[in-house]
Amino acid sequence: MSERLEPYRGLFVLDASQGIAGPYCATQLAACGATVVKVEPPAGDWSRGLSTREGTQSVMHVAFNRGKRSVVLDLQTEAGRAAMLKLAAQADVMLEAFRPGVARRLGLVPEAGKPDVVFLSISGFGQQGPNAERPCTDSVMQAYSGMVSLNAGMDGVPHRTGQVMMVDMVTGLSAFIAVQAALAEQARDRAAGAAPRARVLDVSLMQSAAALMAFNIAEQGLLGRVPPAANLPAGTYQGSDGRWFMVALLREPEYVQLCEIIGRPELAQDPRFASFAARSEHREALIPEIRTAIATRPAAEWVGRFQAARMLCDLVNTPLDWLAEPHVRAVGAALPLEQPGLGTLPFPRLPGLGPWSVPAPALGEHTEAVLAELGL
Repeated sequence: MSERLEPYRGLFVLDASQGIAGPYCATQLAACGATVVKVEPPAGDWSRGLSTREGTQSVMHVAFNRGKRSVVLDLQTEAGRAAMLKLAAQADVMLEAFRPGVARRLGLVPEAGKPDVVFLSISGFGQQGPNAERPCTDSVMQAYSGMVSLNAGMDGVPHRTGQVMMVDMVTGLSAFIAVQAALAEQARDRAAGAAPRARVLDVSLMQSAAALMAFNIAEQGLLGRVPPAANLPAGTYQGSDGRWFMVALLREPEYVQLCEIIGRPELAQDPRFASFAARSEHREALIPEIRTAIATRPAAEWVGRFQAARMLCDLVNTPLDWLAEPHVRAVGAALPLEQPGLGTLPFPRLPGLGPWSVPAPALGEHTEAVLAELGL
Protein backbone atom coordinates (compact mmCIF):
# COMPACT_ATOMS: atom_id res chain seq x y z
CA MET A 1 0.00 0.00 0.00
CA SER A 2 1.17 3.55 -0.69
CA GLU A 3 2.32 5.79 2.14
CA ARG A 4 -0.16 8.25 3.53
CA LEU A 5 0.09 11.82 2.21
CA GLU A 6 0.04 14.50 4.96
CA PRO A 7 0.71 17.82 3.20
CA TYR A 8 -1.40 19.78 5.73
CA ARG A 9 0.27 18.58 8.92
CA GLY A 10 0.30 21.57 11.28
CA LEU A 11 -2.65 23.26 9.58
CA PHE A 12 -5.47 24.23 11.97
CA VAL A 13 -8.99 23.95 10.56
CA LEU A 14 -12.11 25.21 12.33
CA ASP A 15 -15.14 23.30 11.06
CA ALA A 16 -18.40 25.02 12.02
CA SER A 17 -20.45 23.14 9.44
CA GLN A 18 -23.00 20.35 9.81
CA GLY A 19 -24.43 17.63 7.60
CA ILE A 20 -22.39 16.34 4.68
CA ALA A 21 -20.84 18.90 2.31
CA GLY A 22 -18.84 21.03 4.78
CA PRO A 23 -17.89 18.15 7.08
CA TYR A 24 -16.78 16.07 4.09
CA CYS A 25 -14.45 18.87 2.99
CA ALA A 26 -13.01 19.09 6.51
CA THR A 27 -12.59 15.30 6.68
CA GLN A 28 -10.52 15.43 3.49
CA LEU A 29 -8.30 18.03 5.14
CA ALA A 30 -8.00 15.84 8.24
CA ALA A 31 -7.01 12.90 6.06
CA CYS A 32 -4.25 15.12 4.66
CA GLY A 33 -2.86 15.70 8.14
CA ALA A 34 -4.66 18.87 9.27
CA THR A 35 -5.87 19.31 12.85
CA VAL A 36 -9.62 19.80 12.57
CA VAL A 37 -11.75 21.07 15.44
CA LYS A 38 -15.44 20.56 14.79
CA VAL A 39 -17.74 22.94 16.68
CA GLU A 40 -21.15 21.40 17.39
CA PRO A 41 -24.29 22.76 19.07
CA PRO A 42 -25.37 21.13 22.36
CA ALA A 43 -27.68 18.77 20.42
CA GLY A 44 -24.85 17.81 18.09
CA ASP A 45 -24.48 17.89 14.32
CA TRP A 46 -27.84 16.81 12.89
CA SER A 47 -26.10 13.97 11.02
CA ARG A 48 -25.67 12.22 14.38
CA GLY A 49 -29.40 11.48 14.33
CA LEU A 50 -29.55 9.93 10.85
CA SER A 51 -28.75 6.42 9.60
CA THR A 52 -27.82 3.47 11.83
CA ARG A 53 -26.86 4.89 15.21
CA GLU A 54 -25.98 4.14 18.80
CA GLY A 55 -26.38 6.95 21.32
CA THR A 56 -25.13 10.19 19.77
CA GLN A 57 -23.07 8.42 17.11
CA SER A 58 -24.28 7.39 13.66
CA VAL A 59 -22.69 5.85 10.59
CA MET A 60 -23.46 9.00 8.60
CA HIS A 61 -21.73 11.19 11.15
CA VAL A 62 -18.71 8.90 11.28
CA ALA A 63 -18.39 8.90 7.48
CA PHE A 64 -18.03 12.67 7.30
CA ASN A 65 -16.32 13.51 10.59
CA ARG A 66 -13.48 11.05 10.99
CA GLY A 67 -10.24 12.31 12.46
CA LYS A 68 -11.69 15.48 14.06
CA ARG A 69 -11.89 16.89 17.58
CA SER A 70 -15.44 17.65 18.75
CA VAL A 71 -16.14 20.77 20.81
CA VAL A 72 -19.66 21.60 21.97
CA LEU A 73 -20.43 25.33 22.11
CA ASP A 74 -23.75 27.07 22.54
CA LEU A 75 -23.48 29.94 20.11
CA GLN A 76 -26.65 31.45 21.52
CA THR A 77 -24.63 32.46 24.59
CA GLU A 78 -21.90 35.08 24.96
CA ALA A 79 -19.52 32.48 26.41
CA GLY A 80 -20.08 30.18 23.45
CA ARG A 81 -19.51 32.91 20.90
CA ALA A 82 -16.39 34.11 22.76
CA ALA A 83 -14.92 30.60 22.68
CA MET A 84 -15.74 30.30 18.99
CA LEU A 85 -13.93 33.58 18.25
CA LYS A 86 -10.86 32.40 20.19
CA LEU A 87 -10.79 29.29 18.04
CA ALA A 88 -11.29 31.39 14.91
CA ALA A 89 -8.33 33.59 15.79
CA GLN A 90 -6.05 30.54 15.55
CA ALA A 91 -7.54 29.00 12.41
CA ASP A 92 -5.69 28.71 9.12
CA VAL A 93 -8.92 27.54 7.50
CA MET A 94 -12.49 28.24 8.62
CA LEU A 95 -15.56 26.42 7.29
CA GLU A 96 -19.14 27.51 7.90
CA ALA A 97 -22.42 26.32 6.43
CA PHE A 98 -24.98 28.54 8.13
CA ARG A 99 -27.70 30.29 6.18
CA PRO A 100 -26.21 33.37 4.48
CA GLY A 101 -25.78 36.15 7.03
CA VAL A 102 -25.96 33.95 10.15
CA ALA A 103 -22.20 33.46 10.46
CA ARG A 104 -21.67 37.21 10.36
CA ARG A 105 -24.25 37.75 13.09
CA LEU A 106 -22.34 35.25 15.21
CA GLY A 107 -19.07 37.04 14.55
CA LEU A 108 -17.68 34.17 12.47
CA VAL A 109 -16.22 36.31 9.71
CA PRO A 110 -12.87 36.36 7.87
CA GLU A 111 -11.74 39.30 9.99
CA ALA A 112 -11.97 37.05 13.08
CA GLY A 113 -9.26 34.78 11.72
CA LYS A 114 -5.60 35.15 10.89
CA PRO A 115 -4.61 37.79 8.31
CA ASP A 116 -4.11 35.00 5.78
CA VAL A 117 -7.10 32.86 6.75
CA VAL A 118 -8.90 30.79 4.13
CA PHE A 119 -12.59 31.34 4.89
CA LEU A 120 -15.05 28.96 3.22
CA SER A 121 -18.83 29.38 3.18
CA ILE A 122 -21.03 26.52 1.94
CA SER A 123 -24.70 27.06 1.17
CA GLY A 124 -27.47 25.87 -1.07
CA PHE A 125 -27.57 28.74 -3.58
CA GLY A 126 -24.58 30.89 -2.65
CA GLN A 127 -24.20 33.99 -0.51
CA GLN A 128 -25.98 36.34 -2.92
CA GLY A 129 -28.88 36.31 -5.38
CA PRO A 130 -32.67 35.86 -5.22
CA ASN A 131 -32.45 32.32 -3.80
CA ALA A 132 -29.68 32.90 -1.28
CA GLU A 133 -32.03 32.61 1.70
CA ARG A 134 -33.85 29.52 0.42
CA PRO A 135 -33.31 26.31 2.39
CA CYS A 136 -31.87 23.51 0.32
CA THR A 137 -31.05 19.81 0.53
CA ASP A 138 -29.32 17.34 -1.76
CA SER A 139 -32.66 16.09 -3.13
CA VAL A 140 -34.00 19.59 -3.76
CA MET A 141 -30.83 20.58 -5.61
CA GLN A 142 -30.89 17.43 -7.71
CA ALA A 143 -34.32 18.56 -8.89
CA TYR A 144 -33.48 22.26 -9.26
CA SER A 145 -30.25 21.67 -11.15
CA GLY A 146 -31.78 19.38 -13.77
CA MET A 147 -29.97 16.29 -12.51
CA VAL A 148 -33.23 14.42 -11.86
CA SER A 149 -34.40 15.07 -15.42
CA LEU A 150 -31.19 13.46 -16.70
CA ASN A 151 -31.63 10.39 -14.52
CA ALA A 152 -34.75 8.95 -16.10
CA GLY A 153 -34.80 5.21 -15.80
CA MET A 154 -35.79 2.84 -18.56
CA ASP A 155 -39.29 3.23 -17.11
CA GLY A 156 -39.17 6.84 -18.30
CA VAL A 157 -39.60 8.19 -14.76
CA PRO A 158 -37.06 10.80 -13.58
CA HIS A 159 -35.31 9.80 -10.37
CA ARG A 160 -32.89 11.27 -7.84
CA THR A 161 -29.71 9.28 -7.35
CA GLY A 162 -31.13 6.96 -4.71
CA GLN A 163 -29.39 7.02 -1.34
CA VAL A 164 -26.15 8.49 -2.75
CA MET A 165 -25.96 12.14 -1.65
CA MET A 166 -24.49 13.10 -5.00
CA VAL A 167 -24.76 16.89 -4.75
CA ASP A 168 -23.62 17.05 -1.12
CA MET A 169 -20.61 14.88 -1.90
CA VAL A 170 -19.52 16.80 -4.99
CA THR A 171 -19.98 20.07 -3.07
CA GLY A 172 -17.67 18.77 -0.35
CA LEU A 173 -15.10 17.78 -2.96
CA SER A 174 -15.48 21.13 -4.75
CA ALA A 175 -14.91 22.91 -1.44
CA PHE A 176 -11.83 20.78 -0.75
CA ILE A 177 -10.41 21.65 -4.18
CA ALA A 178 -11.08 25.37 -3.62
CA VAL A 179 -9.37 25.31 -0.21
CA GLN A 180 -6.40 23.47 -1.68
CA ALA A 181 -6.13 26.04 -4.48
CA ALA A 182 -6.12 28.87 -1.92
CA LEU A 183 -3.48 27.14 0.20
CA ALA A 184 -1.34 26.48 -2.87
CA GLU A 185 -1.57 30.16 -3.83
CA GLN A 186 -0.43 31.13 -0.34
CA ALA A 187 2.50 28.71 -0.53
CA ARG A 188 3.50 30.25 -3.87
CA ASP A 189 3.32 33.75 -2.35
CA ARG A 190 5.52 32.71 0.58
CA ALA A 191 8.04 31.12 -1.76
CA ALA A 192 8.20 34.40 -3.69
CA GLY A 193 8.75 36.36 -0.47
CA ALA A 194 5.30 37.96 -0.55
CA ALA A 195 2.76 38.05 2.27
CA PRO A 196 0.05 35.42 1.69
CA ARG A 197 -3.44 36.83 1.24
CA ALA A 198 -6.66 35.86 2.95
CA ARG A 199 -9.18 34.18 0.71
CA VAL A 200 -12.99 34.13 1.02
CA LEU A 201 -14.50 31.18 -0.83
CA ASP A 202 -18.18 30.78 -1.74
CA VAL A 203 -19.13 27.20 -2.63
CA SER A 204 -22.77 26.29 -3.23
CA LEU A 205 -24.69 23.11 -3.88
CA MET A 206 -26.15 24.80 -6.95
CA GLN A 207 -22.80 25.60 -8.60
CA SER A 208 -21.30 22.25 -7.64
CA ALA A 209 -24.22 20.34 -9.16
CA ALA A 210 -23.93 22.44 -12.32
CA ALA A 211 -20.20 21.72 -12.57
CA LEU A 212 -20.94 18.02 -12.36
CA MET A 213 -23.33 18.37 -15.30
CA ALA A 214 -21.23 20.78 -17.39
CA PHE A 215 -21.47 18.67 -20.55
CA ASN A 216 -25.25 18.26 -20.30
CA ILE A 217 -25.87 21.95 -19.59
CA ALA A 218 -23.60 23.04 -22.43
CA GLU A 219 -25.24 20.69 -24.93
CA GLN A 220 -28.80 21.68 -24.06
CA GLY A 221 -27.81 25.35 -24.01
CA LEU A 222 -26.36 24.99 -27.50
CA LEU A 223 -29.34 23.12 -28.95
CA GLY A 224 -32.08 24.87 -27.02
CA ARG A 225 -33.77 21.52 -26.44
CA VAL A 226 -33.23 18.12 -24.87
CA PRO A 227 -31.01 16.07 -27.21
CA PRO A 228 -31.86 12.46 -28.04
CA ALA A 229 -30.43 9.73 -25.81
CA ALA A 230 -26.78 9.34 -26.70
CA ASN A 231 -26.20 5.61 -26.46
CA LEU A 232 -29.37 3.52 -26.61
CA PRO A 233 -29.94 0.68 -25.87
CA ALA A 234 -27.39 1.06 -23.05
CA GLY A 235 -28.95 0.63 -19.64
CA THR A 236 -29.97 -1.90 -17.00
CA TYR A 237 -31.57 -5.24 -17.87
CA GLN A 238 -32.94 -8.08 -15.78
CA GLY A 239 -31.93 -11.68 -16.33
CA SER A 240 -34.13 -14.74 -15.88
CA ASP A 241 -32.91 -15.06 -12.27
CA GLY A 242 -34.17 -11.59 -11.35
CA ARG A 243 -30.64 -10.14 -11.11
CA TRP A 244 -29.94 -6.85 -12.86
CA PHE A 245 -26.90 -5.89 -14.90
CA MET A 246 -25.68 -2.83 -16.75
CA VAL A 247 -24.43 -2.68 -20.32
CA ALA A 248 -22.88 0.44 -21.87
CA LEU A 249 -22.36 1.36 -25.51
CA LEU A 250 -19.84 3.88 -26.78
CA ARG A 251 -19.64 3.12 -30.51
CA GLU A 252 -22.13 2.07 -33.19
CA PRO A 253 -20.49 -1.34 -33.88
CA GLU A 254 -21.18 -2.33 -30.26
CA TYR A 255 -24.91 -2.30 -30.96
CA VAL A 256 -24.35 -4.91 -33.67
CA GLN A 257 -22.35 -6.97 -31.15
CA LEU A 258 -25.15 -6.70 -28.60
CA CYS A 259 -27.75 -7.93 -31.08
CA GLU A 260 -25.59 -10.92 -32.00
CA ILE A 261 -24.89 -11.81 -28.36
CA ILE A 262 -28.57 -11.80 -27.38
CA GLY A 263 -29.49 -13.87 -30.46
CA ARG A 264 -31.37 -11.10 -32.27
CA PRO A 265 -29.04 -10.12 -35.18
CA GLU A 266 -32.02 -8.94 -37.26
CA LEU A 267 -32.43 -5.98 -34.88
CA ALA A 268 -29.12 -4.62 -36.18
CA GLN A 269 -30.49 -4.66 -39.74
CA ASP A 270 -33.74 -2.87 -38.95
CA PRO A 271 -33.54 0.70 -40.40
CA ARG A 272 -35.46 2.03 -37.39
CA PHE A 273 -32.47 1.11 -35.25
CA ALA A 274 -29.64 2.01 -37.62
CA SER A 275 -28.02 4.68 -35.41
CA PHE A 276 -27.99 6.00 -31.87
CA ALA A 277 -30.30 8.83 -32.95
CA ALA A 278 -32.69 6.45 -34.72
CA ARG A 279 -32.76 4.08 -31.78
CA SER A 280 -33.56 6.99 -29.47
CA GLU A 281 -36.51 7.94 -31.70
CA HIS A 282 -37.82 4.36 -31.75
CA ARG A 283 -36.88 3.28 -28.24
CA GLU A 284 -40.43 2.12 -27.42
CA ALA A 285 -40.16 -0.46 -30.19
CA LEU A 286 -36.57 -1.55 -29.49
CA ILE A 287 -36.24 -1.82 -25.72
CA PRO A 288 -39.03 -4.41 -25.20
CA GLU A 289 -37.42 -6.64 -27.85
CA ILE A 290 -34.08 -6.56 -26.04
CA ARG A 291 -35.68 -7.05 -22.61
CA THR A 292 -37.55 -10.12 -23.85
CA ALA A 293 -34.40 -11.69 -25.28
CA ILE A 294 -32.37 -11.00 -22.14
CA ALA A 295 -35.07 -12.37 -19.83
CA THR A 296 -34.32 -15.89 -21.13
CA ARG A 297 -30.97 -16.35 -19.31
CA PRO A 298 -29.46 -15.47 -15.91
CA ALA A 299 -27.78 -12.09 -15.54
CA ALA A 300 -24.35 -13.54 -14.76
CA GLU A 301 -24.40 -15.52 -17.99
CA TRP A 302 -25.14 -12.40 -20.00
CA VAL A 303 -22.40 -10.48 -18.20
CA GLY A 304 -19.96 -13.26 -19.00
CA ARG A 305 -20.91 -13.16 -22.69
CA PHE A 306 -20.68 -9.39 -22.97
CA GLN A 307 -17.38 -9.21 -21.12
CA ALA A 308 -15.96 -12.01 -23.27
CA ALA A 309 -16.73 -9.79 -26.27
CA ARG A 310 -14.87 -6.91 -24.54
CA MET A 311 -18.07 -4.96 -24.09
CA LEU A 312 -18.68 -2.68 -21.12
CA CYS A 313 -20.93 -4.65 -18.80
CA ASP A 314 -21.26 -5.70 -15.18
CA LEU A 315 -23.73 -6.89 -12.58
CA VAL A 316 -25.64 -4.33 -10.54
CA ASN A 317 -24.03 -4.83 -7.15
CA THR A 318 -25.17 -3.78 -3.72
CA PRO A 319 -22.58 -2.23 -1.37
CA LEU A 320 -22.32 -5.65 0.30
CA ASP A 321 -21.64 -7.23 -3.09
CA TRP A 322 -18.91 -4.65 -3.68
CA LEU A 323 -17.25 -5.39 -0.34
CA ALA A 324 -17.20 -9.10 -1.22
CA GLU A 325 -15.71 -8.56 -4.68
CA PRO A 326 -12.33 -10.35 -5.08
CA HIS A 327 -10.79 -7.29 -6.72
CA VAL A 328 -11.93 -5.00 -3.87
CA ARG A 329 -10.38 -7.38 -1.35
CA ALA A 330 -7.19 -7.87 -3.36
CA VAL A 331 -6.38 -4.16 -3.59
CA GLY A 332 -7.55 -3.28 -0.06
CA ALA A 333 -10.14 -0.83 -1.38
CA ALA A 334 -11.93 -0.79 1.98
CA LEU A 335 -10.28 -0.48 5.39
CA PRO A 336 -11.80 -1.51 8.74
CA LEU A 337 -12.45 1.36 11.13
CA GLU A 338 -12.93 0.66 14.83
CA GLN A 339 -15.54 3.19 15.87
CA PRO A 340 -16.32 3.38 19.61
CA GLY A 341 -20.01 2.81 20.18
CA LEU A 342 -20.68 1.32 16.74
CA GLY A 343 -18.07 -1.37 16.20
CA THR A 344 -16.07 -2.20 13.09
CA LEU A 345 -17.09 -0.29 9.97
CA PRO A 346 -15.69 -0.93 6.46
CA PHE A 347 -14.80 2.41 4.87
CA PRO A 348 -13.52 2.85 1.30
CA ARG A 349 -10.03 4.27 1.12
CA LEU A 350 -9.77 7.92 0.12
CA PRO A 351 -8.44 7.82 -3.45
CA GLY A 352 -4.74 8.53 -3.76
CA LEU A 353 -4.15 9.65 -0.17
CA GLY A 354 -2.86 6.37 1.21
CA PRO A 355 -4.25 4.35 4.15
CA TRP A 356 -6.16 6.34 6.77
CA SER A 357 -8.52 4.80 9.30
CA VAL A 358 -9.31 7.19 12.18
CA PRO A 359 -12.60 7.22 14.14
CA ALA A 360 -14.98 10.14 14.52
CA PRO A 361 -15.24 11.90 17.89
CA ALA A 362 -18.01 11.46 20.41
CA LEU A 363 -20.19 14.52 20.91
CA GLY A 364 -18.14 17.05 22.84
CA GLU A 365 -15.32 14.56 23.41
CA HIS A 366 -12.63 17.24 23.26
CA THR A 367 -14.51 20.25 24.68
CA GLU A 368 -12.67 20.44 27.98
CA ALA A 369 -9.24 19.86 26.45
CA VAL A 370 -9.69 22.44 23.69
CA LEU A 371 -11.16 25.08 26.00
CA ALA A 372 -8.27 24.51 28.39
CA GLU A 373 -5.84 25.06 25.52
CA LEU A 374 -7.62 28.37 24.86
CA GLY A 375 -7.25 29.33 28.52
CA LEU A 376 -11.01 29.12 29.14
